[in-house]
Amino acid sequence: MGRLKLACAQMSCMPANIAGNLDKHLRFIMEARSKAVDLLVFPELSLTDYLSAPDLGSLKRSIDSTEMAAVANAAESMAVSFGFIEAGEDGSSYNAQALVSNGTVIHVHRKLNLPTYGNLREGFFYSAGNRVDLAQVDTTRAATLICADSYNPALTWLAALQGADLLLHPIASARSAVGGDFDNPASWETNLRYIAMIYGLPIVMTNHCGTRGALDFWGGSRILDANGRELARAGEGEVLIDATIETGDTMLARQLLPTVRDSAPQLVATELGRVLGHLKKSDHLVCRELCPPAT
Repeated sequence: MGRLKLACAQMSCMPANIAGNLDKHLRFIMEARSKAVDLLVFPELSLTDYLSAPDLGSLKRSIDSTEMAAVANAAESMAVSFGFIEAGEDGSSYNAQALVSNGTVIHVHRKLNLPTYGNLREGFFYSAGNRVDLAQVDTTRAATLICADSYNPALTWLAALQGADLLLHPIASARSAVGGDFDNPASWETNLRYIAMIYGLPIVMTNHCGTRGALDFWGGSRILDANGRELARAGEGEVLIDATIETGDTMLARQLLPTVRDSAPQLVATELGRVLGHLKKSDHLVCRELCPPAT
């Protein structure tokens, strides 16, 4: 068994100000390195801020941009996960999270579940990713899911099924995002603890903080261990929090509750084929009734 020191950089981003946000990234990285952190996670879209209507032409960056290199070089041997708008080779724009270390981009996750409801309009601006895969951080296999990705239970299951030892979970959650009486902070409380406990999967969740326009980001970044126990939690302001996990706890937790082992992926694949066939024949009438399209 080994140990991994994890940290969240909860920050109040400056809307569309990449230079200013990059400077904040570098300051947080310096602080984390002084504390001998192994892996530091920034919020979703931390380089640009979470914008309701992003200017994609001026804000998107390729993975070989100067800003990406600046973060990767500053990280040195520490692993750093941060959010940006990725310029795809085909001209598409993605809500993406990069994992960098030693001057190199190790992995990029493109958000798969683009919320387009309430005050959220991501589906109008970004293309969706199409993969859930893992990145190697030292001896740890890390999965990244961005915010609403984990509200599709199949995506967290796919990460665990591939043997993820750690979930990096950058989010941009504001109290007013969904609207009505929906309680975003309480929803995340339930969602994160469920994922950690059911899959024996430690989680580093990092949120934004501060108010920008109609969005009131509530902070609450936290680190959970493989048993769903909370090791550290931020308040509502800018802060770096950290905690150390035992890397062998994931295996022990999965021996106690073998959800992944017993999840019957072949049965799920067979049943999914049957259900999709049924929905196709019925022209997705059930899905349309349950989830009418956004207007």
